[in-house]
Amino acid sequence: MSVRSARFLAEARREFLAQVVYYEEIEQGLGKRFRSSVEAAVALAVRFPLAGSSWKFGTRRVFPQRFPFSVVYRVEPENITIVAVAHFRRKPAYWRGRRDEG
Repeated sequence: MSVRSARFLAEARREFLAQVVYYEEIEQGLGKRFRSSVEAAVALAVRFPLAGSSWKFGTRRVFPQRFPFSVVYRVEPENITIVAVAHFRRKPAYWRGRRDEG
C-alpha cells in the first residue's frame, strides 16, 4: 500500500509547531532537529503507511529519532492523517476526540 501525502489535523499541526518553538528556546538548532526528526518519521509513514505500530482507535504510530514523541496517524485511501504529535509523558490517547475540521 502506498499513499501520496500526509496532512495534519489543525490541532496536531499546532502541537507540532509549539514543540518546535519549545525546543528552539531550550537550545538554538534543537527545534530544527526536532522538526527534521518528525518530518522524517512522517515521510516514512507516507512511504510505508502500514509500517507504523498499530495503536488505539484505528491509528498507527511512528517514532521520531532522538525525541520522546510519537506521530499518531490514520491511514486513508490517498493520504495519512496526522492526528497527534504526542509526547510520551502526556496522558495516553488525549487526542482521541480530534476530528477533521475540513
